[in-house]
Amino acid sequence: MYRCMLRAKLHMARVTEANILYSGSLTVDEDLMDLAGMYQYERVLISNVNNGQRFETYLIPGKRGSGEICLNGAAARRGVVGDKIIIFSFAYFAEDEIPKNYEPKIIVLSDDNKPLK
Repeated sequence: MYRCMLRAKLHMARVTEANILYSGSLTVDEDLMDLAGMYQYERVLISNVNNGQRFETYLIPGKRGSGEICLNGAAARRGVVGDKIIIFSFAYFAEDEIPKNYEPKIIVLSDDNKPLK
């Protein structure tokens, strides 16, 4: 049996842009993607802390070091600049391969989308 487990999350990211005219996805500062081990075109679940909405999309890399978090296309209807979101990445693991002390990679972000220590 396989279990879908939280693999990583970017916690309390602040939306810096919402671009309805883009074809779709979520743009994330590539440094943040690397830190969380997230990949371009990876499917992610987004939870908007401000309005309670959840939605799925995929990632595209933004400019390194920019702190960019941009809702694109239809996702731009799910939040506004300044909203706090949580970006979840999941992975499937064989049940017998999950360590008892398994922990996902959780990156907590500041208001300017910099990792907190």
